[in-house]
Amino acid sequence: MKITVLAFGIAKEIIGQLELTLQLSEEATVADLKSHLVGQFPDFQKLASLRVAVNTDYADDTQLLHSNDEIVLIPPVSGG
Repeated sequence: MKITVLAFGIAKEIIGQLELTLQLSEEATVADLKSHLVGQFPDFQKLASLRVAVNTDYADDTQLLHSNDEIVLIPPVSGG
């Protein structure tokens, strides 16, 4: 399936763009997406606390993805 991912913060910097289109298997999960991203962009390994939102809700690694889902990568945020 073809999915579109939106990336913000350091995730966007690693990818080099705001929006990324990927090809994943039909039974892909959030964990599969993360593995794919690390394979394509090795610096994603540094984002241990990266969160993924699917259709405006935080998703755990077991959540199945669908081709029409809105998928957003949310990196850790810090500040003072």
